[in-house]
Parts: sequence; C-alpha cells; structure tokens
Amino acid sequence: MSAPTLSIVIPAWNEAKTLPATLAALREATDALDCGAEILVVDDGSDDGTASVAEAAGVRVLSGHWRQIAAVRNAGAAATRGRMLVFVDADTIVPAETLARAVEAMRSGAVGGGANVAIDEPAPWAIRLPLWVFMTTYRLLGYAAGCFVFCTREAFEQAGGFDERFYASEEIGLTKRLREFGRFEKVRPPVTTSARKVRLYRPWPLFRQTVSLLLQGPAAWQSREGLGIWYDGRRE
Repeated sequence: MSAPTLSIVIPAWNEAKTLPATLAALREATDALDCGAEILVVDDGSDDGTASVAEAAGVRVLSGHWRQIAAVRNAGAAATRGRMLVFVDADTIVPAETLARAVEAMRSGAVGGGANVAIDEPAPWAIRLPLWVFMTTYRLLGYAAGCFVFCTREAFEQAGGFDERFYASEEIGLTKRLREFGRFEKVRPPVTTSARKVRLYRPWPLFRQTVSLLLQGPAAWQSREGLGIWYDGRRE
C-alpha cells in the first residue's frame, strides 16, 4: 500500500464527547481532496472510551501516557507517513475548504501555516476580551493557533518538531522555527473550536489566568503549574 500524502494528527485526552464531530468533519474534508489521507488519534491515557470512539469511526489510534501536549503531537507525527502534516485539536471543526487550502498552500511551496479561529458559541464579555487580545496577538504576529497547524514533514523535521519543554503554546515556537525555512501561510475560512472552557470555568478566574499567562510569557508555559485550563482534566 502506498504511503498517504496527508497525515492528520489529533491529540486526545478524554475526548469521547467531542471527537465524533471532529472526525466526521475531517472525513468529509479528506474525502473531498485529491490525495490520500490518514487520520491518527493519539490517545494520551484517556479513561472515557476515547480510543473506542476513534476506532468506531474507522481511524487509527496510537495509545500512550505522555501528559504533555508537545510530546503527544510529536509522537503522532512520528507514527504517520504523509509528506504533509496537519495537527487538529479533538474539539475543533475544520471546514473542507480550510483543509483544501492548507494542502494547496503546501503544494505551492509553503512550509506551513494555520487558520483563524472561531468559537462555537457566544462567550461572556469577561472571556471575550482576553480571547480577543489572544487571537489578535496571534494574527498580528502571524502565529498559528494550536488547534489547527499544518506543515510539510520536511520542514517539521528541520524545525525539530514541537518543543517538549513547553506544556502550552508550543505552536508559537514551531511557527517561529518554520518561518526560518520558508513561507508560512494563514488560510481561510476559520476553524471552529469548542467554547467548553468558558462553560467549565467561572469567567473572572479564567480571565485572570489568561491575562497572567500572557504577561508572564514563555516562562509560564514550561510547567504544568498554572496551566489547569489544559491539564486539570475537567470535561463536560
């Protein structure tokens, strides 16, 4: 069997609820492409049936226990074979047009890229403000949001993959390194990610934590401490 051209890596920790919609959208998107594609769910020690949900959807599963998002993404990349890589969060819906434009960008010489991000429902103003600041900063600096990042395998390997010193915002470092090797492109339309963190956390504590992380910068992302949004295990 020939190797797929495109490999989609989905890191997942207790994502049995969100995964079906994400996989359905990706199936629709890959079916519309003119290249072979594989989808890999990297199950990071889930205990809610995430692996079974992925297998029932007909996708391959890699199971392990990393508890560090950059390491999970890197493990997924190492276990796939495509010349083009796409990293998608398990709670993110990728339109077929967005995926097609990412593939087109890489075929036309881009080393990587991302997309703007929308959330799946309105949020309280206390969350909209830091979210706007966060996404505006990413847009102005040209970073790819972590829920949707694409790159060629060659560029990914040259860049050294995701930096496993970081427990969050690992996509920023990868974006910076990829740009050293060529064009980095943002594609449209936006992907849609879940607003569940807004539903699971009270607005003001989430606001304070988000602003604190932005102000502290990279040093704050090299430990799980203070990163409960990503690592405390809350799920709906």
